[in-house]
Amino acid sequence: MKSANPVSRGLAAAVLVGTLAFVACARDKPAAAASAGPKTVMDYFPIKVGGKVVRLQLAIRQAEMQRGLMERRDLGRDDGMLFLYGKPQQMQFWMRNTPTALDIGFFNPEGVLEEIYPLHPFDEKTMSSRSDRLQYALEMNQGWYRENGVKPGAQLDRKALAEAVKARGFEPRRYGL
Repeated sequence: MKSANPVSRGLAAAVLVGTLAFVACARDKPAAAASAGPKTVMDYFPIKVGGKVVRLQLAIRQAEMQRGLMERRDLGRDDGMLFLYGKPQQMQFWMRNTPTALDIGFFNPEGVLEEIYPLHPFDEKTMSSRSDRLQYALEMNQGWYRENGVKPGAQLDRKALAEAVKARGFEPRRYGL
């Protein structure tokens, strides 16, 4: 049996000692220091939609919007992803690489729900909104809007959304908030 190279054993020991020292230092830091800095697209924020509090992830950066809920199978019952745009526009979405059946709701700049559509797993056909005056799109599990009585005219809590946008490190005014 061949023995390990002494240099490799020494390097491994140094790495182990360094790792243990790092872990010990990190454990001694207060929890507040560990949570400092802006939140990410993976963080959830409690935001009311039509009077119902849901947990929303915010897709703000272009790469976050393009990825959306692709390959996700872990969406909770009252979890969703909200896409924020800098100005009102017509919306277009598809379900490339998205295994979860979703409904999408489109909100105008005032946070009023205007349109709702079903989205089917892996469907690459583009679904377009009718209105060109929409600023937010909310993907929820399919049936969520109907099951919770959230219909066109329902209000998105823009104040809570503005706080969530700030927590993500962005300026709310940039998104009409």
